[in-house]
Amino acid sequence: MTKAWVKSRKHDRYYRAAKRQAYRSRAAIKLSQIDRAYGILHPRDTVVDLGAAPGGWSQVAAERVGPKGRVIAVDLAPMQPLEGVTILRGDFTLGAFQARLFELLGRPADVVLSDMAPRLSGNKPYDEARVFDLADAALSFAARALRPGGDFLVKVFQAEAYDGFLDRVAQHFEALKGVKPKASTAGSAEIYVLARGRTG
Repeated sequence: MTKAWVKSRKHDRYYRAAKRQAYRSRAAIKLSQIDRAYGILHPRDTVVDLGAAPGGWSQVAAERVGPKGRVIAVDLAPMQPLEGVTILRGDFTLGAFQARLFELLGRPADVVLSDMAPRLSGNKPYDEARVFDLADAALSFAARALRPGGDFLVKVFQAEAYDGFLDRVAQHFEALKGVKPKASTAGSAEIYVLARGRTG
């Protein structure tokens, strides 16, 4: 990270807002904005947060579902404990790990969130392919883990593979749309696919 990047980050209004509200990441503001606009998180919900570290999305989810709700945070990276959040560390893409996750979940989830992203290499085609590989893994999990009518929110890129991914999501959900919260960095190719109402 360059000094200029660090300086610009400190002057970013959403970075400051996250710090002010004691969120662990700027990304928390993005989820908060999406939830305010579309109402995906509700009291008593069971939520699975994929790619959760350092925990900003899990914090927002725990606030919205309340003490009678449940949040399971999943990531390869270690994560400091969070009140109201169960943390499961491991490689989400492995079948054995997903079996552990389903066992911990116990019953269908109401919402699956995925802010998963690979470490970017700078090779654009490779990075984009990795983003959609992770999104497809999240979609496969959501299609199995969600209750009928449940919702799925996943981060992807506006890239060549985007339309094909939307087609795959549409096979499992009643409605979907791409959403870009105001807190997304200007010029970023990231977009969030919000899928409502799991079918089946």
